[in-house]
Amino acid sequence: MSQPAPSPAGFLLAAAAGTRVVVRYRIPDGLTDALGHMVSCDASACTIRTRQADVVIQLADVVAAKAVPPAPKRRRPRA
Repeated sequence: MSQPAPSPAGFLLAAAAGTRVVVRYRIPDGLTDALGHMVSCDASACTIRTRQADVVIQLADVVAAKAVPPAPKRRRPRA
């Protein structure tokens, strides 16, 4: 029998720095996602480095989280 999947917060606490993740979390108007690399995580919050900025997410607000594969290589612009 397989082990139960960890909670989203448990996954983030166990993920190594540098892991590429997507995190869905609560904001005042609903939900949003952060896609990027894990910078750090402690018992209360995690920091995800997205393309725009570092996003600090309270673990209590996390609804879902998982590891994702590396981003695809950017294509050269058409001439």
